[in-house]
Amino acid sequence: MAHDPVVYRDLAERSWAWVLSQVREGVDVLWLPERPDQAEPGEYPFGMHSGIGGLAHAMSEIRLTRELTPGEEAVASGIADTMISRIPDTTEYDYFDGLTSTIGVLTALKAPGSDLAVARLGELATSDGWPVSLPGSHVADGRCNDATLGTASVLLGALWALRYEVPGAVELADQAVDVLVAEQEPREIGVHWPFVPLRFLLREEVQMPNWSHGQAGIAGSLAAAGVALDRSDLVSLATRGAEHLLSLGDTSDGGLRLAHAIPGEPGLDEFTYSWCHGPTGTSLLFAALDRAGVRTVGDRTPHEWERACLQSLKVSGIPERVYPGFWDNDGRCCGTAGVGDVVLNIWQRHSLDDDLDFAITLADAIVERAIRDGEHVYWRFVEHRNDDPLLPPSPGWMQGAAGIAAFLFRLARLLRTGPDAPAVPRMDTWWALP
Repeated sequence: MAHDPVVYRDLAERSWAWVLSQVREGVDVLWLPERPDQAEPGEYPFGMHSGIGGLAHAMSEIRLTRELTPGEEAVASGIADTMISRIPDTTEYDYFDGLTSTIGVLTALKAPGSDLAVARLGELATSDGWPVSLPGSHVADGRCNDATLGTASVLLGALWALRYEVPGAVELADQAVDVLVAEQEPREIGVHWPFVPLRFLLREEVQMPNWSHGQAGIAGSLAAAGVALDRSDLVSLATRGAEHLLSLGDTSDGGLRLAHAIPGEPGLDEFTYSWCHGPTGTSLLFAALDRAGVRTVGDRTPHEWERACLQSLKVSGIPERVYPGFWDNDGRCCGTAGVGDVVLNIWQRHSLDDDLDFAITLADAIVERAIRDGEHVYWRFVEHRNDDPLLPPSPGWMQGAAGIAAFLFRLARLLRTGPDAPAVPRMDTWWALP
C-alpha cells in the first residue's frame, strides 16, 4: 500500500539534511566524501557522480517542492564557485566527473561558466575524439564512444549546453557527432559502436550494450542530437543502432532486456535492471527515437519497445532482494531510485495507473530500507561477497542519499499534484519528459 506523500517528503528532507551535514570545506572549494569517515578528498570529491557537484541536481528537484533555505543557497553558490575554479585545469571530460558533468552542474544551479567548460572541451579535443585512459583494455591514449565516459557523453553535454544557448555548443556537438559517425562499425543488422574503438583494444571486446557504456547510450545520444540539431540523418543512424541492439536482445520475459555484458562473466547474473546496465537506461533510447518521430524499429514502434523495457522491469523481481547479489543497491545509477525516476518519466507522459503503482512499490522499498540516525536518514547498500556485506552510507547523487532523496521529493510532489506537474529535465532524460 502506498505511503502518504508526507512520508516520502519527510524521509527526503531528513536524508537531504544528512547529505548537507557531509559537505566539507577545503581551500576555496567545497567537496563531498564518498563515505562519512573520509577526512580528506577521495578520488571523486567534486563531480556529479559522487562529489559535491551532484548536489546541484538534488537542489533542482527541491526547488519544485519548496524554496531553498539561505544555508542551501550558500552551498549552491559554493558548488558553483568550486566547479568554475576547476575548469581551466580539468582534463577529464566525462558525464560522471569531468567537464560534461560540470555543464550539467552549472546549468542546474543557473550559474554562469558553462561556456568555459564548453571551450575547455574544445581545447582537449583531437581529430578522433577525447583521450581517455582505461588500463588493461586498450592503449593509454585511447578513446571511448559511450554515454558516460566517452564521445557520446560530450555530445550529451553539448546538446544540453545548446539548450541554454551556451556559445560554442553547436560546434562542440558537431565535432562529437562527426567522431561517432566515423566510429560506427557496420553489422549484418544495423551498426555497432564498441565501448572502446576496436583499434585500441588489447583483448577481446566485451560489449556492455545498455546505457552507460554501450549501444543504447550511444544510439540514444545520436537520436537526441537528431532532435536538437534537426538532423534526420542522425535519427536514421540512431535507428540503425537500435536495430542492432534489438538483434542482441532477449524478449523471453515478455519485455526487452539485454545482457549486462557480452560475453558474460562467471559468477555474475546475466541481466541487471538498472539505469546503467539494464532496461531502465535502455528505455531512454526508445524514448529518444519516439521523440524524433521514428515510426518503427524492427517490428514495433519505439513506444512499444520502451514499454517492453518497462515490462522487463516489472516482472524482474525488483525491488526485492530475491537472493544474495540480486538488487543490492537503491541508488540512481545501479538501483531502485534510478528505476523509479525513469518510471515516473513514463507515467508523466502516459498517465497509466500501473506505472505509478510500480513507482510507489519502488519508493516503498526505499522507505523500508532507510536507516534512521537521530534526525537524519541514509541508506547502506550491500556487497554480499564481503565479510561485512553492508557498505558505508554515501551522500552522493548517483550512488547515495542525495539522488534517493530527489526521487522521494519528486514522488511526493507528483502524488499531490498529478502527472501534469513540472519535471526536472536533465541531459540524459530531457527527451523522455512530457
